[in-house]
Amino acid sequence: MSSRTSPKVVVLMGGPSAEREVSLSSGRECATALRDQGFQVVEVDAGPNLAQQLADAAPDVVFNALHGRWGEDGCVQGMLEWMRLPYTHSGVLASAMAMDKERTKQVYRDVGLPVVESVLAAKPEVMARHVLPPPYVVKPYNEGSSVGVYLVHDAANSPPHLSDEMPDVVMVETYAPGRELTTTVMGDRALTVTDILTDGWYDYDAKYKEGGSRHVVPADIPKDIFDACMDYALRAHDALGCRGVSRTDFRWDEARGLEGLILLETNTQPGMTPTSLSPEQGGVLGISFGEMCRWMVEDASCNR
Repeated sequence: MSSRTSPKVVVLMGGPSAEREVSLSSGRECATALRDQGFQVVEVDAGPNLAQQLADAAPDVVFNALHGRWGEDGCVQGMLEWMRLPYTHSGVLASAMAMDKERTKQVYRDVGLPVVESVLAAKPEVMARHVLPPPYVVKPYNEGSSVGVYLVHDAANSPPHLSDEMPDVVMVETYAPGRELTTTVMGDRALTVTDILTDGWYDYDAKYKEGGSRHVVPADIPKDIFDACMDYALRAHDALGCRGVSRTDFRWDEARGLEGLILLETNTQPGMTPTSLSPEQGGVLGISFGEMCRWMVEDASCNR
């Protein structure tokens, strides 16, 4: 990082992914927080000429507030490495690995973390027959924020009809019943556990629309489940090679105790507004939103 009194930070946001609006919201909030922390901040809506946008801005650090494909899957990270610009969040390999849900599950399995059965299958095959016994979930294997998620109930007589927006190859995984739990890792520390309460499926609207979900933080759950979430999230972060802030999501079937706790995915660039899950967890521990954003800038690096 430059020795200037007030480093210049470019906040990357927007971009072309399905999560563009979420990214714009995260980016604006982070930009405001970083200005309040004394940084020079330039907001950049990432376009096809991003390399030129970055060259023109000449930042000391890039705060990557992009979400979804291209900005979160290693592509932008590779560009930033090539330009020798320190950036927040995970590097190229960890970003690409975590965005690919099937590869993430294989990493989990390799280090002994619990997951449900899943397969990758061609879209026409998934619409023609049940590739796994119901109930199961169908979703893109390289998108986030519950974009394009289908739940096929155990009483379903026919396979799902998938929208034209779904990719040619999708992930099909056994449905894991139970509560939605999540844990943020900040550097080498797991923060806490949030219990996410919704009236139905924790989909895109439940995540981002006002009143879509309610958060209990710290989660009111048995100590062994709480401790396991903290341990599993840190192990997942390390196994994937993440850096900075990540968030790992779980499902917990209370009836099965610890055996009912499984990992869903690790998000290398979780939502970053003051009310998002990760900043909310930081706040419970006395880490303000601005302080979390500052820590991320100070933790930024490249060549990882």
